[in-house]
Amino acid sequence: MDEVTAWTDGACSGNPGPGGWGVVLRCGNHEKELYGGEATTTNQRMELQAAIEALKALKRPCRITIYSDSRYVIQGITEWIHNWKRNNWKTASKKPVSNAELWRQLDAACQPHQVSWQWVKGHAGDEGNERADALARRGVPR
Repeated sequence: MDEVTAWTDGACSGNPGPGGWGVVLRCGNHEKELYGGEATTTNQRMELQAAIEALKALKRPCRITIYSDSRYVIQGITEWIHNWKRNNWKTASKKPVSNAELWRQLDAACQPHQVSWQWVKGHAGDEGNERADALARRGVPR
């Protein structure tokens, strides 16, 4: 099974506003950069979209470590999602989960893979995170 490393990031100009997502994928000596964006979105949605796009880019089941500076994404996918699914996509206070359609996509995208999630401090010199941030900014529609 291939070992893949991904760095993901989202950016938003205004919140909501135009936003972008960026991904750096690395497998052995191979690297791939991905980015895209939406005219009206939020930073949290772009952070989620980056993780989804990283997983969608994989052609076969992999062991992947995803580095993100978004505690929202990491805590959501590793902690909160279990209760959301059990509670029919409602929060503990019985409100609908924000961005539920993206959380469902992310959950489904994880299924064929062995995914581990690592938080990395943003804008702190981590090369992969800095590159993903630059790609996310490139993805913001002008």
